[in-house]
Amino acid sequence: MIRPPAEIGMQLADVDTPALIVDLDAFERNLAAMANNIAAAGVRIRPHAKTHKCAVIARRQMALGAVGVCCQKVSEAQALVQAGVPDVLVSNQVVGSRKIAHLMALSREARVGVCVDDAGNTAEIGKAAAAQGIVIDVLVEIDVGAGRCGVPPGEEALALARQVASTDELRFAGLQAYHGSAQHIRDYAERGRAIDSAASMTRATVESLAREGIECETVAGAGTGTWQFEAASGVYNELQAGSYIFMDVDYATNLDESGAPFTDFEHSLFVYSTVMSRPVRERAVLDAGLKAFATDCGMPRMADFESVAVLKASDEHGVVDLTASNASVGVGDKVRLVPGHCDPTVNLHDWYVCVRGDRVEALWPIVARGCVW
Repeated sequence: MIRPPAEIGMQLADVDTPALIVDLDAFERNLAAMANNIAAAGVRIRPHAKTHKCAVIARRQMALGAVGVCCQKVSEAQALVQAGVPDVLVSNQVVGSRKIAHLMALSREARVGVCVDDAGNTAEIGKAAAAQGIVIDVLVEIDVGAGRCGVPPGEEALALARQVASTDELRFAGLQAYHGSAQHIRDYAERGRAIDSAASMTRATVESLAREGIECETVAGAGTGTWQFEAASGVYNELQAGSYIFMDVDYATNLDESGAPFTDFEHSLFVYSTVMSRPVRERAVLDAGLKAFATDCGMPRMADFESVAVLKASDEHGVVDLTASNASVGVGDKVRLVPGHCDPTVNLHDWYVCVRGDRVEALWPIVARGCVW
């Protein structure tokens, strides 16, 4: 890892750029808000660490009641476990003998689980566990509307659950029923209907399992955009929201029940950038571009200037449109950008620079940065 762009105790204005900034006050309010909501709902939370890729944050989440964390890749799980996180679910399929071998090795260091949606892959995981003399938790993933991974609910899910339950080295731990595309349905009622449909399919599968004497200990899913619906469904008992800790531009465009922008959580993650050029009155150029923030969900938003828009980005430059603004933005000024999509933005950085007020309080390594296998 390269050196951090800041030192503990320095003022925010002295932080080198581009840098990934966490506003600790807002971040801690987000952590507490979700912990309180989950406690009131009577369900569990296993936050998604693909959002933050950071063992320090994972441990903070667990200190507030999380049962563990999720991740999407074996290498992510490895980075987190080796940094001291004791309970990790790979909420994804792990395919290939090398990856499965890594998964088995990790299960000797921490509690590790995995999802399956294929009989052959399930058999391969069972054989690898037998060779290592271990038992590993397995969730059967069902497709509840996202059209991504997962067997169809009902009979196909039941058949795969039977296979897991009948394999000595595998422990059937429940169902993975995440509706990813529902997270970004803007209208509150429409979002709720999508999860109602997912919950109905999931409930029917749980009931089918019960009729065969197969206990479904965990029913997992949910995200920052829909967690309220899964929590109230009566079928989901382990929620996997991740982005709530940071919030990004995309999630902030979801609407609440009143039709107003979603404000349950605050923006706490920012890309800190310096104005490196002001060639004409209408344009400023930042030192942060595609290598500092993701644009798959659109451009970042200027946190401190509502009428200033980030127009476009190239590798090392972000172009700011000042046409409609009277903002005083000059060369050398530093600005905060709210990422369009927090997860892939985080993956571009090695460190979180954690600030309280205008002073750097902590530096947290993003230990799973670049973990894509």
